[in-house]
Amino acid sequence: MTQQPRPPAASPGKSGKPGKPYRRPQKDPVRILAFEALRAVDERDAYANLVLPPLLRRAREAAEAKGGSFDARDAALATELVYGTLRRQGTYDAVIAACVDRPLREVDPPVLDVLSLGAHQLLGTRIPTHAAVSASVELARVVLGDGRAKFVNAVLRKIAARDLDGWLEEVAPPYEDDAEDHLAVVHSHPRWVVSALWDALGGGRAGIEDLLEADNERPEVTLVARPGRATADELLESVGPDSALPGRWSPYAVRLSEGGEPGAVPAVREGRAGVQDEGSQLVALALANAPLEGRDERWLDGCAGPGGKAALLAALAARRGASLLASEKQPHRAGLVAKALAGNPGPYQVIAADGTRPPWLPGSFDRVLMDVPCSGLGALRRRPEARWRRRPSDIEGFSPLQRSLLREALSAVRVGGVVGYATCSPHLAETRVVVEDVLKGRGGAEPVSVEWIDVRPLMEGVPGLGDGPDVQLWPHLHGTDAMYLALLRRTA
Repeated sequence: MTQQPRPPAASPGKSGKPGKPYRRPQKDPVRILAFEALRAVDERDAYANLVLPPLLRRAREAAEAKGGSFDARDAALATELVYGTLRRQGTYDAVIAACVDRPLREVDPPVLDVLSLGAHQLLGTRIPTHAAVSASVELARVVLGDGRAKFVNAVLRKIAARDLDGWLEEVAPPYEDDAEDHLAVVHSHPRWVVSALWDALGGGRAGIEDLLEADNERPEVTLVARPGRATADELLESVGPDSALPGRWSPYAVRLSEGGEPGAVPAVREGRAGVQDEGSQLVALALANAPLEGRDERWLDGCAGPGGKAALLAALAARRGASLLASEKQPHRAGLVAKALAGNPGPYQVIAADGTRPPWLPGSFDRVLMDVPCSGLGALRRRPEARWRRRPSDIEGFSPLQRSLLREALSAVRVGGVVGYATCSPHLAETRVVVEDVLKGRGGAEPVSVEWIDVRPLMEGVPGLGDGPDVQLWPHLHGTDAMYLALLRRTA
């Protein structure tokens, strides 16, 4: 008779009686991947949009090597866990703090990441409560060990006792007592960011709540058909009517439905189209279509990396017989620009140069775009971790560079030419304040003779553009990143 294997010995419990047999923790590749992504964001200041693709690829390869699969649903869940946890980090921190007996700073960061992932599954997804808790505890056993898994289990069971609305009633101060702190906790933004966005937006409670809610939504993936090389109709036909829609405002934009894969579109693989937010497309189009007298032959993108706007401008310039010079200070980013422009039919050049100490002569260009380095507060939908990294002092740090770049742009353009000053931030200190300071010569520089061009007619059909002449786009109003654009014509 074949001898049957013996069951594992049970470990004695506290009473001396046999306890439960030891069970090896079950490895869940989706949640392990999400945990690894959060650790990279925390430990290396990585960005989730850069960390996730190689992790997803590695998970697929590992599953295939074992004869299994890591399919699109697994990838979608991992992506939701990472981005959802990062977007709601402020809210979840407040909830977790109410469920532990120590300050959050005394909770080990890896433990806090597992708790945050569990909190998101419990409060921000439709995953059943028992599944969310058990999966999170299993993850803790794998990445933290059995001892800390017990702590995770106890905390998550407390969190599971209420839904998100119930927790917000407890952990968020009443709006009437502290409006900014209430919005910060409810909508998971640092208080100073809430204040800055509210100042830029103006208006009452409804507008700022709509904006903060939009920041926490998953953004659409938008493609741009580069003029003369592809059309929006071609992209729509390639993707299919069930998976894509025309852009709202840009004639070159196509919006992919949830789960759409840009790399599967032939025109994107061939460089005839690219991924580009519709707000960025509108900025480039407005500069290209601004009225100009006389020569229109030389265009400059003075902060061109990573190359999306430069590629669109180069295609638009080529159709008019104009050339584009794309300049980027960082050599590796200049390489990305060159890759984005490869195959453009018209004349262009890519250089690595500092826009504050430019190699070109004054008055060399007819159109100049300066999309300056900034805090990135306008793209929090896409880079949710940025809201937790930025500090008010960062705004001050960008200020001298932004003013210097704008001054050099106004020097680079000929009299009668047009400069576009753009930022992916709505913060007033990075937008209109910079422009007004440069034009009035504040800070010791000479005043500049320009006239403002009203941007609004150059974004025909786009609602809610304010009083002008400059324009601020908004996620909740326009479905775009919060891009700012001022157009200035040099008069002397």
